[in-house]
Amino acid sequence: MKLICIGRNYAEHIEELENEKPEEPVVFLKPDTSILLKKHPFFIPDFSNEIHHEVEVLVKINRVGKHIDKKFAHKYYNEIGLGIDFTARDLQNKLKKKGLPWEKAKGFDGAAVVGQWLSKSKFKDLNSISFSLKKNETTVQEGNTSNMLWKIDEIIEYVSKYFTLKIGDIIFTGTPSGVSRVEVNDKLKGYIENEEMFSVTVK
Repeated sequence: MKLICIGRNYAEHIEELENEKPEEPVVFLKPDTSILLKKHPFFIPDFSNEIHHEVEVLVKINRVGKHIDKKFAHKYYNEIGLGIDFTARDLQNKLKKKGLPWEKAKGFDGAAVVGQWLSKSKFKDLNSISFSLKKNETTVQEGNTSNMLWKIDEIIEYVSKYFTLKIGDIIFTGTPSGVSRVEVNDKLKGYIENEEMFSVTVK
């Protein structure tokens, strides 16, 4: 099982990090060891002083596929979720300046929160799903899939050119603006359309 992540998929997040708008999806992977175990706290690693939260809509793949045409992509998932792509921003910036891969900043143990799953039939329009993240009961990130540069089915078409998708693979579809540093004792709660999808304490 692999976690396929899409970077720079919301224009306002690109602007807040002063990145260039990509011409095609930015793709990186997290290992399955990065998944935070259920009901476990997130421990800030000792190699970073600037861990940022990035709330994202998730898609769970339900069949094997490669070179999937966008018009058939909807057949490859039944569930929508919410999670956090924790990022060691200070480490990521150092790696980016040297032109090196991001994995150490993105794929460390506990760096991926995967919340509960909802049937996609629950949603009238998958391209208009509102979601948010609260930090200590204050909303810090809000997004809607309508603002994604590449929509879910387009992402599946694109990544399946390069990676065979397998049952259980999870796609992180990108984060909206509002990312910020987490501190010890922060409580993070994620919501899809007012339904709580996960709750994590930072240690």
